[in-house]
Amino acid sequence: MRACLFLWLLILTAASSAQSNGPSRFEAEYYVTAYAQHYRIPVALIEAVVERESNWRSCAISPKGAVGLMQLMPSTAQYLRVHDRCNIDQNISGGVRHLAWLVQRFGGDFRLALAAYYAGENIVARRGLAYRNPDVVAYVSRIRATYLRITQAQTAIFQLAENRSLR
Repeated sequence: MRACLFLWLLILTAASSAQSNGPSRFEAEYYVTAYAQHYRIPVALIEAVVERESNWRSCAISPKGAVGLMQLMPSTAQYLRVHDRCNIDQNISGGVRHLAWLVQRFGGDFRLALAAYYAGENIVARRGLAYRNPDVVAYVSRIRATYLRITQAQTAIFQLAENRSLR
């Protein structure tokens, strides 16, 4: 029963995502989950980054030249061997690999890793937690808020499913 409810919720979520943002949203969510799990980064954190960076638009372009779901800059994409920044699979693979590397570089501190993802690893490495640029602090705070919203929604769905299966 619980497995059926979970499957139904998954199908419903996929259908609503596909209707609201096109079929690429469903594909993007698949790759976010797959790469986040592979690189041992919380799926909700990658979802929060994608939501903040591109609002799930597969070929979003920033004024500074970042492109794609995870907004990869040209030099970062080249380093990560991402040849097509608008390709959903390549973009998410590169972005998650980059964030996973930053998490490792900053000793598991997600705040510093996110700050480095946004502002560049060298400046954050030099200044660490002393780096209080208002834009960077706001970026990390927004990612954190989105992450918490996503995880709370997921918890509520699973609690609802669990409560219904116990009846």
